[in-house]
Amino acid sequence: MGTVTTTALACLLAGAALSGCGAGGTGEEKSAGDILDEANATMRKLNSVTVDITNRTTSGGSVTNRLVTDLDGRCRSRTTWSEGGTLEQIRLGETDYVRPDRAYLQKWKNYPGVTGEQKLWVKTPVDPARRSGAGLASCERPFDSFGTARKGGSTRVEGTKAVELIVTDKADKKGTYTFYVAAEGKPYLLRTVYKSAAQHTTTSFSAFDEPLDIRAPKAGEVLRVPGGN
Repeated sequence: MGTVTTTALACLLAGAALSGCGAGGTGEEKSAGDILDEANATMRKLNSVTVDITNRTTSGGSVTNRLVTDLDGRCRSRTTWSEGGTLEQIRLGETDYVRPDRAYLQKWKNYPGVTGEQKLWVKTPVDPARRSGAGLASCERPFDSFGTARKGGSTRVEGTKAVELIVTDKADKKGTYTFYVAAEGKPYLLRTVYKSAAQHTTTSFSAFDEPLDIRAPKAGEVLRVPGGN
């Protein structure tokens, strides 16, 4: 049996999963870097995704965030601190709606006089200059490859078969990244884990291309501030 015929049969039997069995392929397995590049390219093409992040530090504190986004200018975010406080955000183009709870205002904004439940949203224009450090999320995510990738083992992430890719980067000599890429169906990025001596961050991705229902709060729930519309 010729080499081409043998390779074609092998690809059919293997289902062509991450095996380089596309048109003109040689049957060789893709490298870790190629798999990661393909996963990032697939993620960049999404119209919507849900991102769940948990960040823990050696000091004992943790922060969790859920972001539902179109990866452009429409998203909804909820951030919770283990020390107390929750901050919700809705971004619609150039407008942010932000709702801090009572604990957030008391602890993080030093407003001890806030004693009742805080249910109002604040409407304000998006200001790129104050995004960092304000606790606000961005709807965009880069999904760019970096560092040096090598293959780990095979595993499952929420029931989906996945390949493990371990990435080290010269810019961060103290930390290691592990990427979990779907090995069946589309090569979605399912989870990333960052570990260092100081922190442990897990980021999970789900609800790929599911319909979004992100709307502005009702008018009666919005507190307008100077500079708002």
